[in-house]
Amino acid sequence: MDPLTERTPRVVSAVKLLRTAERRKAGRFLVEGENSVTEVLKANGSTATVVRDLFYTEAAADRYQHVIDLALSSGVRAALVTDRAAKALSDTVTPPGLVAVCDLLDVPLSDAIRPDTKLLAVPVEVNEPGNAGTVIRIADAVGANAAILAGDSVDPHNGKVVRSSAGSLFHLPVVRERDTDSVIEQIRAAGIQILATAADGEIDLDNADELLSKPTAWLFGNEAHGLDPAIAARADYRVRIPIHGRAESLNLATAAAICLYASARVQNRDTDQG
Repeated sequence: MDPLTERTPRVVSAVKLLRTAERRKAGRFLVEGENSVTEVLKANGSTATVVRDLFYTEAAADRYQHVIDLALSSGVRAALVTDRAAKALSDTVTPPGLVAVCDLLDVPLSDAIRPDTKLLAVPVEVNEPGNAGTVIRIADAVGANAAILAGDSVDPHNGKVVRSSAGSLFHLPVVRERDTDSVIEQIRAAGIQILATAADGEIDLDNADELLSKPTAWLFGNEAHGLDPAIAARADYRVRIPIHGRAESLNLATAAAICLYASARVQNRDTDQG
């Protein structure tokens, strides 16, 4: 059978998903590369998402036959495409030639805020896709219950977000909720304390173990402007990360990693001791 080309209707429809508006309209998005495609196939049919199509080039078939076999064994329609079609489907400089079409991850806020929730990552108005994906990956690594992209944040289905999450997008609930007030209100109503990162915070992270043992939602600010003072003021406490060297500040992903790992360390220690 001849490979599908960039003019084949199935490919044309998939290429449109590189645009945010088309993703919303179709209810689908693209997942690219061995790592991310493998993880989404493992999650296929779960509450996370459903994989509809897999496109691959001849070179990808040689390198990633195990991924194609996984797709076929899961009942996913897989099709060989030309290199030009693969390039059209990709938003990377060097396309890997392996692209899946999946249903959008439409996770309601109620799925992230549950009675047993212990740890939430809540980046607010995060604009940089790489940072958003990295925070999702960190949240997954520390065992957080969910990541909530609050306010006017980047689309979690953006290609760079998907790649930066390294498959973690499919491991835990990832919510996008534009109403930051609603996020804060629902977290507080669930009895989860809210901590905000702030350079002038009244609590020092090094001395916060007792605080960190409680169910916690961490608010992280925008890359350029940090957390809006009005949002930070709504947190139960504002926490500063001590900087012992000469660096003026930390970027979003680094701050998120430090704070989330601090919470996970205390919570897991308390669980082990209990």
